[in-house]
Amino acid sequence: MLSRSALGRNAPRALRKQCAANTRRGLATPSTPNFSYDVSETAGVKLANREVGGATTTLALVAKAGARYQPFPGFSTALEQFAFKSTLKRSALRITRETELLGGEVSSSHSRENLVLKAKFLSGDLPYFAELLAEVASQTKYPTYELNELVINLVKYKQKTLLENPEALAIDTVHGLAFHRGLGENITPTTAAPYEQYLTAEGVAEFAKGAYAKPNVAVVASGPNSAELSKWVNEFFGQLPSSVASNQFQPRSSTPSKYFGGEQRIPSKNGNAVVIAFPGSSALGTAGHKPEAAVLTALLGGESTIKWAPGFSLLGKATSGFSQVKVSTKNFSYSDAGLLTISVTGKADQVASASKNVVDTLKKVAAGEVASEDIKKAAALAKFRAFEAGQNLETGLEITGSGLIHGNKAYQLGEVAEAIDKVTEQQVKDLAKQYLSSNASVAAVGDLFQIPYAEDLGLTV
Repeated sequence: MLSRSALGRNAPRALRKQCAANTRRGLATPSTPNFSYDVSETAGVKLANREVGGATTTLALVAKAGARYQPFPGFSTALEQFAFKSTLKRSALRITRETELLGGEVSSSHSRENLVLKAKFLSGDLPYFAELLAEVASQTKYPTYELNELVINLVKYKQKTLLENPEALAIDTVHGLAFHRGLGENITPTTAAPYEQYLTAEGVAEFAKGAYAKPNVAVVASGPNSAELSKWVNEFFGQLPSSVASNQFQPRSSTPSKYFGGEQRIPSKNGNAVVIAFPGSSALGTAGHKPEAAVLTALLGGESTIKWAPGFSLLGKATSGFSQVKVSTKNFSYSDAGLLTISVTGKADQVASASKNVVDTLKKVAAGEVASEDIKKAAALAKFRAFEAGQNLETGLEITGSGLIHGNKAYQLGEVAEAIDKVTEQQVKDLAKQYLSSNASVAAVGDLFQIPYAEDLGLTV
């Protein structure tokens, strides 16, 4: 019989072994087939499905119709707002009643590149919602009397929200500095822009024909049987136009993105923010994909992943002395470009000081003054974030659909992990060095008397 003291000595050791085994099993989970998409084409429409086999299904139509591709200001906003309004077959009231009767949810949104029509419902109701999404894409009514009211009211609301959020305003501004046209377009036009003169019901209807044409769309689903989904997509989405007409209202052509850089300062009484940006990584499978950008993003960080603790990120440590400052690093990934942003928000004098620490930290990474252990931790976090984005229904469907319509490649988690695993410490350091030797994009919002210029931070714009 083992003594109590022997048990006491062996128990922690056994617990550590058990935890290690569980960790190894947990790390293997993301590579399971349930998180991979089956890619096909039905009736000329690109199709991706993740066959989860649950009681609910999420179905999305992703179209190349975001702000980057709109022919005139406000067109993407108008298209989003008319989704699930009256169609040639159904009134808005009927769509509402039928959707609620089935216990489903429908929504629409648009980003810089894509417009997304989305439906969530019980899996047995796939035929109804597949037909509804196809109908919205091909038969929506665009009455003139509703157009201005819908778009103008939304623009006023979103502009007010943007002006009240200094970080969001700075990020929107820094995109314009970085890319000018295309990815630099405002997602929603500003209230000062004369967008009303461009909006007509006829123009928006023509834009919709091109935006929802088969070459510009992908249907993405999570949940249903692939064969059944293909059957209903073939039946309902075959009515979409097979080609894009040639007129002034069609989506813009995909002009390659070009990075510029620059600086803009916006006075505001609603708070303070400095956003520093550099060329980031484009989407997986594209020529501009740089997995080292994802690792550098995680390495710089700013926001802790551990509650009640500052975490290991370099910027979290560098700005820990500023109690009224929030720092975060993100990589905005697009079809042919990316933008890595570092946001510093809070009290003006602390934002000024913390911004200098941010640049100093980037210089330390470029000089190789960072521990190997920190880079390994950053790679693990970057992989986790990639898995999380791919598995999350709110982001995963759009990422996958965007990959199909821009490059015929779905977002596969295994490939993402493999790319991050190949990143070396030297690649991360070289990327930081490249950023410091090239033009940055810097947007400052708030008390400009206290917030420094890019030159004061040691940056070239």
